[in-house]
Amino acid sequence: MISVRNSFQLKFGKAKDAKVVVKDGMKNLTAPGLIEHRAFLDVTGPFYTVILENTWESMGAFEKALADMGTNKAWQEWYMKLMPLVESGHREIYSVIE
Repeated sequence: MISVRNSFQLKFGKAKDAKVVVKDGMKNLTAPGLIEHRAFLDVTGPFYTVILENTWESMGAFEKALADMGTNKAWQEWYMKLMPLVESGHREIYSVIE
């Protein structure tokens, strides 16, 4: 099992807008092999940070989901709403200790 954390540094003043977009995506976007997904908005640390955390059955399930995103119209539409709010970002992938 793996955990993937996508951290996005938002543009100044865009946290409220991003929160709406992220909540919508959390309700409507799923993929085979996705066990759990959560979203976080900063309380301390770098301001205007949103983190999307996903737990996957395997690295293979995550890689397949990444490949499928390119053809998933709902995901593409959601992503186009989020990206104008983002300044930068990075991804971390962890093996879950069970």
